[in-house]
Amino acid sequence: MDSNRSEHYPLRRREVVKALLSQRGDSLVVAGLGAAAWDITAAGDGPLNFPLWGAMGGAVSMGLGLALAQAARRVLVITGDGEMLMGLGSLATVAIQAPQNLTIVVLDNERYGETGMQSTHTAGDVDLAAVALATGIPGCETIHDDAGLESMLVQIREGKGPLFFNIKVRAEELALVLPPKDGAFLRDRFRLALLGTEAMS
Repeated sequence: MDSNRSEHYPLRRREVVKALLSQRGDSLVVAGLGAAAWDITAAGDGPLNFPLWGAMGGAVSMGLGLALAQAARRVLVITGDGEMLMGLGSLATVAIQAPQNLTIVVLDNERYGETGMQSTHTAGDVDLAAVALATGIPGCETIHDDAGLESMLVQIREGKGPLFFNIKVRAEELALVLPPKDGAFLRDRFRLALLGTEAMS
C-alpha cells in the first residue's frame, strides 16, 4: 500500500466540488460528514445543501431517500472515501431501487481527514467504483484527471442514474469552511426551500 501517492494526484477537491456545484441548477445536495461538508460550504452555502453532522456513513442512504421522495429533482451526494467505506451496504440498496435522478460522487483522497490523515483502504487495492459496480449500479467510473472530470460533468448533466463516480483527489489539509452546526436549523431550512411553507405547519 502506497500511503503517499495521493499527495501527488492532480485533481483537487475544492476545485472539483466547485465544478460540480456550478452546474447543479435546483439539484438537492447531500454532503457526507467531514471534508465533503466543508467543501460544499466553501463553494457557497445554500438552503438546498444538506451537510450531515454526526451521521458518518449515512450520506448515500440520505440521498437515496431524497431521490425516491423527490423524483422530479436531481439529487447529488458528495462524500469522502472514509465515509463511503462505512456505508457500502447502501450501494446495494441504490442498485435495487435504481433512482434515475441520483448521482453519488466520492472524493477519494485515500485518507481519513478528520482523524489525522491516516490511510484508508483505498490507498491499497480497494476500488470503490468496482464495489459499486458489483452491487449492480451500472454507471460507475473512477476519475483521475481533468478530461475524466469534464466527461463526468456531462454525464451528470445529461445522463440517467443511478451514477457513481470515485474521484481520486489530492490528499491535502485545507482550511475548514464550516456549514451551520444546528441540525434543526439545517433540517428546517432544507424543508422550507424544498417543500415551501406548508411543510413547516
